Amino acid sequence: MAGAEVKSTETAAAEEPLLQVRGLRTLYSLRGTFLDRLRGKESGSVKAVDDVSFDLRRGEVLGLVGESGSGKTTLGRTLLGLVQASDGSIRFDGDEIAGLPETEMRTMRQRLQIVFQDPHASLNPAMTVGEAVGDPLRFHGLAGSREETVSRVEAVLERVGLSPPGQYMSKYPGDLSGGQKQRAVLARALILGPDVLVADEPVSMLDMSVRAKILELMIELKGELDLTYVYITHDLATAKFFCDRIAIMYLGKIVELGPADRIYSDPKHPYTEALLRAIPEPDPERSVPRDLPRGDVPDAVVPPLGCSFHPRCPCAFEVCGWESRDLRTLLETRWTELPKEEYERERERIGDLNELDQASTEALLPAGDGWAGDDVAEILETVRAAAPEDPFWRGVASTEAEPGGVRVRFHDFLDPRDLEVRGARVQCHLHDPQALEAAEKARPS
Repeated sequence: MAGAEVKSTETAAAEEPLLQVRGLRTLYSLRGTFLDRLRGKESGSVKAVDDVSFDLRRGEVLGLVGESGSGKTTLGRTLLGLVQASDGSIRFDGDEIAGLPETEMRTMRQRLQIVFQDPHASLNPAMTVGEAVGDPLRFHGLAGSREETVSRVEAVLERVGLSPPGQYMSKYPGDLSGGQKQRAVLARALILGPDVLVADEPVSMLDMSVRAKILELMIELKGELDLTYVYITHDLATAKFFCDRIAIMYLGKIVELGPADRIYSDPKHPYTEALLRAIPEPDPERSVPRDLPRGDVPDAVVPPLGCSFHPRCPCAFEVCGWESRDLRTLLETRWTELPKEEYERERERIGDLNELDQASTEALLPAGDGWAGDDVAEILETVRAAAPEDPFWRGVASTEAEPGGVRVRFHDFLDPRDLEVRGARVQCHLHDPQALEAAEKARPS
């Protein structure tokens, strides 16, 4: 069995990619308020998928892994045309499908199917299992006689483990368990004989005892039906079990992409390392470090400058993209940890922080009423002395007291670029000689 898997992998590697994605972007426009629209004011947009490129070979399982808001679900939906791509290319079996009209994309979906996260919401409660599974045949005009349709539905139900199929054909979704519903959803996706199946967190809504069985079923289906999977998950543990390659996504970008075994044994990106540390340890006797990223996922409407992960990264340095919003976060995080009296004493010396919300590599930290720049500088020195190793200070080029506050200048930043590092593709300045050289020049001699 293992030898057959190795041979299959080698054959797949020699073929042209089944799916080629280049420079893909998907933006969600924000409507804003009624007054904003009257004034013609731009409301901005969310870069849900931002310049994503990858290949998917026939018979491969590619995992898309990341936190909520990383863009992995939007990427999966964009591949199927359920969400319109804003820019870039999606070539499926040599044909461009990005931007196809719905009539043409509908035909293409016979070969590209999706399984959604929630099996309870994926099935129409008013349709029997037989009707729901056979409905794609009717929708695509592939249903023959009633006997032929029933025969095909029974065959696919049998294949996904709903056996004997006659026992399930007349049942409604409410009569099924969660695992049985997901098997029915799989049957509905498979009845058209697709080449690619996008599985969007297919086991996250199921009981732990059922998850392994569904994943084992999907592996069996892959071998028997020559399926290719895009497996979307936030769980690196199941991705290790199921995937050939893994793409780590953060704020719409793929920050690391490589073979599953190398992602686990030799992670290159600090975000990947953080996700690996978050995997639960089943042995209660074993102590595992949980130094997870600080803070929350940033605002996707106005993402951080430079590397999007830099505000949470313990390894960030001079050229990673430090800016005015990081200064505000630094102060507010400190103030949440201070006793009330000490917080009030510091807070009154510093004025309104709202102007720091405009992303910039230069910022004026204003003095409060009745206070001067020297007073603000004293507070900054106190903050620095309390945590001198905080990565934030590596990004500060200079601070200068002025009558109205302290002028803080940050080092110029570089945008991360795709790099090939030890058999993986990664976007991280830690592995970029150009970024390391720029940082070295920026440091004081």
